[in-house]
Amino acid sequence: MLRKFNPSGMPTSPAYSHGVEITSPSRMLFVSGQVGMLADGSVAEGVGDQVRAAIANLDTVLAESGMSRADVAKYTIFLAEGVSIDDYRAAMGPLLPAPPPASSLFFVKALASPAFLVEIEAIAVR
Repeated sequence: MLRKFNPSGMPTSPAYSHGVEITSPSRMLFVSGQVGMLADGSVAEGVGDQVRAAIANLDTVLAESGMSRADVAKYTIFLAEGVSIDDYRAAMGPLLPAPPPASSLFFVKALASPAFLVEIEAIAVR
């Protein structure tokens, strides 16, 4: 269903694939940006814990549609200004499937709440 690829002659990354092709008619799920908010309404502390919480929230939405991270074609990630890219990568790296989906990452001045450091949205296909 998803063919993730990196054309020859282009550098590869463990964090994203350059292309993701949908190879057959499929269902698509657009997941709203997920943040580091826990089920009790509190916000996880630090970028690493917020990444893990946002991915856990994403997993919950995917599961409701009968999907998983393996079905994610593209992530769009927003990091609040001042967040360490290295801290983000250390937390996100182990959570990515192999091969990883396509991805775009943006630094933004702020997210919806000053407590939020990361927001992750996804497009999944099955």
